Amino acid sequence: MRINRIKETAMQGVFFLTAITSIAAVVLICIFLFCNGIPAMAEIGFFDFVGGQKWSPTNVPASYGILYMIIGSIYVTAGAVLVGVPIGVLTAVFLARFCPQPIYKFLKPATELLAGIPSIVYGFFGLMVVVPFIREHFGGSGSSLMAASLVLGIMILPTIIGVSESSIRAVPESYYEGALALGATRERSVFKAVFPAAKSGVLAGIVLGIGRAIGETMAVVLIAGNQVQLPESLTDGVRTLTANIVLEMGYATGLHRQALIATAVVLFVFILLITVSMQAIKSRSENRG
Repeated sequence: MRINRIKETAMQGVFFLTAITSIAAVVLICIFLFCNGIPAMAEIGFFDFVGGQKWSPTNVPASYGILYMIIGSIYVTAGAVLVGVPIGVLTAVFLARFCPQPIYKFLKPATELLAGIPSIVYGFFGLMVVVPFIREHFGGSGSSLMAASLVLGIMILPTIIGVSESSIRAVPESYYEGALALGATRERSVFKAVFPAAKSGVLAGIVLGIGRAIGETMAVVLIAGNQVQLPESLTDGVRTLTANIVLEMGYATGLHRQALIATAVVLFVFILLITVSMQAIKSRSENRG
């Protein structure tokens, strides 16, 4: 008995230590970002930085405005959500409730394989396939908001599919059987009884997908065009916050480097706001339920 208690106490200590390590990592990242980014915002001017329309750090005088890059990140993420969420959620419903077992054995590993493909490979695929297709059929250079949205929509699929399918499978079978017993069709039972019960998990999958889309870098650098401008159509090029950081961090110094770190602060705040907003929506829907 004493040995078992010692083991339990030791494992509790290990679990506590790992939890503290995770929290400490997040806190250290936050401290680094804010300590290096906020002074740059103060020197440039918060509204000049966030609301500025010109980014030219090498000119004299230099300009550090990231408004168009904020808009570009929002547009690209919204486009990815429009592409990836319907496909991902419906695929999860199919895998969880309608897919025959022989097809499931092939389709499930295929969707999981998407998560293991490096982002640079997605970007290369977009550069070689998607960009020429858009250039030929829609005009422009091909490297555009549309290309980035399509490729990111594909990239977020495995996250949305995996979390959504697990949530749907976690719903008790009695929900489905009860709906059938009341005379509902198979499809109506799934979408009116099972799916609403799993909506909190589905929403979590969507939030994770949005987080990956807004934080993606390499694929976007290759196919988005990287022009600091306000896109007027889907075929215009854009530069996102992440692309701006990776393109210029290698040679940036002084205030320029601090401004790039401040850009990461804005990106961090965006992801935090998305997470908090989705959590609030989730809590409100659960309270109503």
